[in-house]
Amino acid sequence: MSRHVIDAHIHLDMYEEEERIQVLRALEVNDVTELVAVSNDFASSVKQLELSKIDRRIKPAIGYHPEQALPSEVELSAILQLIDEHANCLAAIGEVGLPYYLRQEQADFDVSLYKNVLECFVRKADKYNMPISLHAVYADATIVCEMLEQYSISKAHFHWFKGDDRVLQRIVSNGYMISVTPEVTYREKIQHIVKQVPFTQLMVETDGPWPFEHCFKGKLTHPSMLHESINSIAKIKGVTVDEAYREIYKTTQRFFCI
Repeated sequence: MSRHVIDAHIHLDMYEEEERIQVLRALEVNDVTELVAVSNDFASSVKQLELSKIDRRIKPAIGYHPEQALPSEVELSAILQLIDEHANCLAAIGEVGLPYYLRQEQADFDVSLYKNVLECFVRKADKYNMPISLHAVYADATIVCEMLEQYSISKAHFHWFKGDDRVLQRIVSNGYMISVTPEVTYREKIQHIVKQVPFTQLMVETDGPWPFEHCFKGKLTHPSMLHESINSIAKIKGVTVDEAYREIYKTTQRFFCI
C-alpha cells in the first residue's frame, strides 16, 4: 500500500527561497501529495496564492495570524477581499484565531478586538462553507468553540491543539478536526490528545518551518517528518501503520476537499 501524507498546516512562505525549493523537490520521493499553506497576513496570503499557481500541490489558505499586532482596517479589508476573490481555489481560511501567547506577555491585554477580527473570518467561513484553520489553545479554545457554535460552523480545524480534556471533548463532540505535529513522537501531552481523537477527526502537520526536538533537532522542518508522526500515531492507537496512513490521508482529503 502507498503511504501518502498531506501536511495539513505549513507556513511555506516563511522558508528561505532555497529551503522552499528543497522542500518542494523532496515531496514526491517522500510521498507527500499536498501542502495546506496557511498565511500570516496580507503579504503572506498573496504569496501563498502565487506559490499555488506555480505548484498544484500547494493548497493555499488565507488569513491573519493572531500572535501579532492587530491588522489595520485597510489590511483586514484587503485580506477579506482576497478571500472573496479566490474562494473557489482556497483550501481553507487560516491561520486565524486568538493571541494566547501574546496575551501572556501583557497583563492589561484587551482581547476583544482580536475576537472581532476572528469573527470576520468566521463569517467568511460560514458564507463559503469553507474550512477554517485555527490557532486556539488552552482557554482560548473554549472561546473559539463558542463563536463557531454561534455561526453553526462545522468545518473547523484546531491546529497543534493544546488544552485540557474537557475542551478537547467539546471540539471532538462538535466534529471539529485536530492536527498534531512531529511532537507526537516524543511529547506525552500530544500523545494523550491522539488517544482521544478518532481517526475521522485527526490530521498531521508540520507547522513548518517551526523546528522540533529529539530526532528532528537541528534539521530543517520538512513534511517528510510526518511519516514518523504517523508511525507514532499507529502505536498510540494500536492499529497497523497502513491503517493509520489510510485513515489520516482520507480524513485530510475529505476535510480540505483535495
